[in-house]
Amino acid sequence: EVQLVESGGGLVQPGGSLRLSCAASGFTFDTMSWVRQAPGKGLEWVSAISWNGGITAYAGSIKGRFTISRDNAKNTLYLQMNSLKSEDTAVYYCVRGGRSDYGPPMGQGTQVTVSS
Repeated sequence: EVQLVESGGGLVQPGGSLRLSCAASGFTFDTMSWVRQAPGKGLEWVSAISWNGGITAYAGSIKGRFTISRDNAKNTLYLQMNSLKSEDTAVYYCVRGGRSDYGPPMGQGTQVTVSS
């Protein structure tokens, strides 16, 4: 059974930081992405990482502020988010696949709220 369990979200002030985690199980832990959904909007791809972490990609809106990483020994995906802005407020999901072929969210997501 495929399981993706996101955690690490919360309420943070503008300029703050959060680190999201995603525990994966039940499938080959290959290329993974983070996507997000802001209130009233569709899914937005955020970042992707290859199976060994050697290749990463970022959406222009978060480039230079977010860092994706993974620990294959733990089947865990991470997203370090720095210099957070109000427009980063969304539910964040980890998904299988890369920028052009990611699958649907299968976890509950983790809420990130950036507000003063």
